[in-house]
Amino acid sequence: MRILIAEDEKNLNALLKRRLKEADYSVDACFNGDDALAYVEGAEYDALVLDIMMPGKDGLEVLKILRRRGNMVPVLLLTARDSIEDRVRGLDAGADDYLVKPFAFEELLARLRVLLRKPGVQGGALLEADDLVMHLDTRQVFRGGREIRLSSREFSLLRYMLQNKGIVLSREKLEQHIWDYSYSGASNIIDVYIRYLRVKLDEGHEKKLIHTVRGHGYVLKE
Repeated sequence: MRILIAEDEKNLNALLKRRLKEADYSVDACFNGDDALAYVEGAEYDALVLDIMMPGKDGLEVLKILRRRGNMVPVLLLTARDSIEDRVRGLDAGADDYLVKPFAFEELLARLRVLLRKPGVQGGALLEADDLVMHLDTRQVFRGGREIRLSSREFSLLRYMLQNKGIVLSREKLEQHIWDYSYSGASNIIDVYIRYLRVKLDEGHEKKLIHTVRGHGYVLKE
């Protein structure tokens, strides 16, 4: 899952980026609202973390511009102000959630997990396809009751495919959601990781879950 952080406090920006990467998110980061809009124009994000008080366009202004453009990406606002009026302004502008500084990073992670849930996920804790089960809280994956060990990238790719079960996803779309702007690796990286997942998930099972749609990409379906 790919997240954009727009926070002008450099130490907090760096800390959030590092901790979210450690939690296996793909993360881009910037320090002002104008750059945030430029990032959103150039990539597809699963969630935005916007500080309200930023130089140039502030977080609320960025949020209003995105919503006017029809971009409904989930947005978590960060602010040092805890008044009811500030929270109402943020929510009325189209924010999905609101977190007051200082905050515990575990709370930020929990709130992001809520924002990133897809409809139909039971309690937000499980993703399932046939006999494949992913536990988002413990980061465990099972097929037919047998635990499957995945790398962080494999887990992220599988999570995104499970959240879009039955939808054909292009290589470009998969790459955008799993890697950030700092990635400069091989152009066939998605094919490589799909092969890894097939070996771990589908080998030895009569029913295959990951399918190639020639000329379009890949789909995970029951």
